[in-house]
Amino acid sequence: MNALINWIDDRTGLKKLMHEALYEHIPGGARWRYVWGSTLVYTFTIQVITGIFLATAYSPSTTTAWESVYHIQNHMQFGWLVRGMHHFSAQAMTVLLAIHLMQVVIDGAYKAPREVNFWLGLILMQIVLGLGLTGYLLPWDQKGYYATQVSTEIMGATPVVGPQLQQIAQGGPQYGHHTLTRFFTMHVMILPGTLVAFLVLHIAVFRRHGITVPDPDRAPGVAFWPDQVLKDAVACLVVLATVVGLAYWKGAELSAPADPSEAFSAARPEWYFLFLFQFLRFEWVEHQGLAFGAIYLPGALMLLLTAMPIFGRWKLGHWFNIVFMMAMMVGIIGLTGLALKNDAKDPDFQAAVKQAHDDSERIKVLAERPDGIPLEGAVSLLRNDPLTQGPRLFARNCAMCHRYNGHDGTGREVVKLVNKERIPELPTATDLGKFGTKDWLKSVITDYATTFAPLSNAREEVKKHFGTDSEMAGWSKSHSQHWRIGANEASLEDLTSFLQAQGGRTSPKPNIDEAAVKRGREIFTSGKLAVGEFESKCTDCHSLKPRGEEAVFGEGGTAPTLTGYAGSDWLREFLKNPGHSQFYGDHNAMPAFGDRLSEKELDLLVRWMVGDFE
Repeated sequence: MNALINWIDDRTGLKKLMHEALYEHIPGGARWRYVWGSTLVYTFTIQVITGIFLATAYSPSTTTAWESVYHIQNHMQFGWLVRGMHHFSAQAMTVLLAIHLMQVVIDGAYKAPREVNFWLGLILMQIVLGLGLTGYLLPWDQKGYYATQVSTEIMGATPVVGPQLQQIAQGGPQYGHHTLTRFFTMHVMILPGTLVAFLVLHIAVFRRHGITVPDPDRAPGVAFWPDQVLKDAVACLVVLATVVGLAYWKGAELSAPADPSEAFSAARPEWYFLFLFQFLRFEWVEHQGLAFGAIYLPGALMLLLTAMPIFGRWKLGHWFNIVFMMAMMVGIIGLTGLALKNDAKDPDFQAAVKQAHDDSERIKVLAERPDGIPLEGAVSLLRNDPLTQGPRLFARNCAMCHRYNGHDGTGREVVKLVNKERIPELPTATDLGKFGTKDWLKSVITDYATTFAPLSNAREEVKKHFGTDSEMAGWSKSHSQHWRIGANEASLEDLTSFLQAQGGRTSPKPNIDEAAVKRGREIFTSGKLAVGEFESKCTDCHSLKPRGEEAVFGEGGTAPTLTGYAGSDWLREFLKNPGHSQFYGDHNAMPAFGDRLSEKELDLLVRWMVGDFE
C-alpha cells in the first residue's frame, strides 16, 4: 500500500493535498459550532447524487413531467426514497444556511479580512434559494405550477426590466412547456454549476484566512484531523438520519398534475418562502404594490446584509449586525407562523387543501387502472373523471341554490362577505347530498317539510308549489301518523326499496331485495300499508313506468313522473329541462342546464350525483 500511495503521490502530489485538507490549524480546539459549513457541503452532495438518479427517469415536458415523477415515486425501485432524500435535503440546506449565517455574524467571521468570503457566502445563499425555487416546478403538479407562477409574476414586477425577465424565465408570454424546460435547465445545469464554482472560491478564500475563533485561548489548538473531522462527521450523520427519516415517514408530496384550466387556491410556496407570502398579504403592503413588498424591501434587506462587513469595523456596528440578524430571523419565523395560523383558520383554504389531497389520491387510482396513463397526459384522467369534476360542476352551477351535505360540493361553505365578515348564504333549494338514496326517499315521504325547508328562502310562488304549503307537504304531514305505527316501518322500507329500484343505479350497487320491491310496488299502486292505508295513493299524483315493463301506473300530471327516478337517465333529462311536463311543468323555477352545460359536463355531473365513478 505504501508503494502504491508513494506512486500516486509522485504523480499527483496527493499527500500534500491531503495534508492541506486535513491538517488545518484550529486555535482553541475542535468545537461543535464549526460543523455547519461541512453539513452544508454534505447536503449539497446528497442533492447532487440523488439528483443524478432522478434525472435518469425524469422527462421534462408538460405531458411527461408529472408522469415521470409519478413513475419515480410509485414504480421505480427505491424511487420514493431517492426523491424524498432530494426533497428534504433541499429543505435541510435552507435551515443549515440560516444557522451558518447566524454563526458567522455572531462570531464576527464576516469582518476584515474576510469580507469577500462573506459576500461569496451571500451569493451561495441566493443560488441555494434559486435551486429550491426552480425545483419546485419540476414535478409539474398543481401545487408547484401555481406557486411558481406567482414567483414569475413577482419577477415581472422588477422595475424597467421586469416584463423582459419574466418572459426569459418562462420562455415567452405564456406559462407552459418552455417554462418547464428552462426551469429544468437552470435547476440541473446552470445553478449547480454556478454553485460549485462559487463554493470552490468560498472554500479557497476561507482557507486563505483560516477559521475565525472568538476565544482562541479556551483550549490548546489542534489540527482539523481527527477531532473536528469527527464532530463534522457526526453532524453530517445526524443530517442524513433526519433526511432519511423524513423521506420514510413523511415522503415527498406529489399533488395532482398541473391543470391550467382549474383554479387552485391551495397553492402555497415552500415553507421557507412563506414569510414573504405572508408579508405580501398585509393590506398596507398590497397598497404599496407588488414591487415594494417583493423587490424593494427584500432588496434593501440584502443591501444591509451586504454592508455588514463595513458596519462591523466598529464594535457598535458589530452589535447592530447581530441585533439586525436576530430581528430578521424572528421576523421570518413570526411571519411563517402567522401564515400557518391564518391558513389553519381559513375554511376555504382548508377545503381547497382537502380537495387537493383528494385529487392526489384519486389520480393514483386512475393511473393504476389497466389502461394506465393516456398519451395526452395524466391530467386528462382527472378531466374525464366524474368523482373529480362532478363536485366542481356542482359548485359552479348548482350551489347558488342547493347545498351538498351543507357545502358547495367541494367542501367549501357558501358565504358572502359583509364588511369582511363571512355571512352564510341561505340555500333556496333542498340539500342534494343524499339525493336518490333510501334515506332521501324516506325523508321526502315522512317529513317533506323539513327536507325541503330551504325552499322557505325562495320566492312565494316556489314555496306555494314546492315548499311547506305544497300539496306534497300536506300529504306528508297528513300521513305522518302512519309511520308512528311500528309495523309500518317495514312498509316504508318496502316502498323506498321499490322507488330506489326504479332509478337503476349500478354504482354503487344498491342492496335491493326483490321481494321488498314487489311489496313496495303494491303499496305504491294501492296505498295499503301493514297497518292502515293512504287516504290518497301515490299514483293519484305520480306516474311511473316500472323498468322493463310497458304498463303505466297512474295518470299523474300534478307531480313529477317517477319513472327511473333519481337514476342517471332521469336526472340527465331533468337537468336539461326541468320545466318539461313530466317534471315541474308550468310551476318550474329551476333553470334548464341543457344549454348551459356541454354533454360531457352534464354527463360528469350526473354520474357523480348517482355514484357512477368507480
